[in-house]
Amino acid sequence: LGLQNSVMEYIQTDAIINYANSGGPLVNLDGDVIGINTLKVTAGISFAIPSDRICQFLADSYDRQRKGLKNSKRRYIGVRMLQLSDVELREKESNFPDVSSGVYVYEVIPGTAAFSAGLVNQDVIISINGHPVHSTEDMSQAVQSNKVLSLVVRRANEKITLIMIPDEVD
Repeated sequence: LGLQNSVMEYIQTDAIINYANSGGPLVNLDGDVIGINTLKVTAGISFAIPSDRICQFLADSYDRQRKGLKNSKRRYIGVRMLQLSDVELREKESNFPDVSSGVYVYEVIPGTAAFSAGLVNQDVIISINGHPVHSTEDMSQAVQSNKVLSLVVRRANEKITLIMIPDEVD
């Protein structure tokens, strides 16, 4: 979302999410919107961005516009990723790689730096530039602070090294 210096926490749900309803509201039994459906990992494991994070993002964006501030350029690689324990994923996907830490790549956006470098859906990024990756925040910090990324990726039972140059976006 572009929230600076934040670790994104998601709401885990068993709501069915697909391309037709991703981006739609997640509501509780009282009819309150509690999140925005964002991604599906496997059948029965889906995630939503909490509505308070959406409100914070919109308020920050409005404040920047009102003050006439422009957003600084940020680096972008083009992935949707999740920070999940290997145990959670192995329960749902028996072929999930045997890793102790890393970030699960849920989706690689076509035409982006990640796509061009050869990253694919279901890869697990285990290190960047020689540093272990434990969280999505580790990923974000590495992307923003390095012009060239050397990623060690676990794909099924193989370790692969990919070189990537993040795109710069407004």
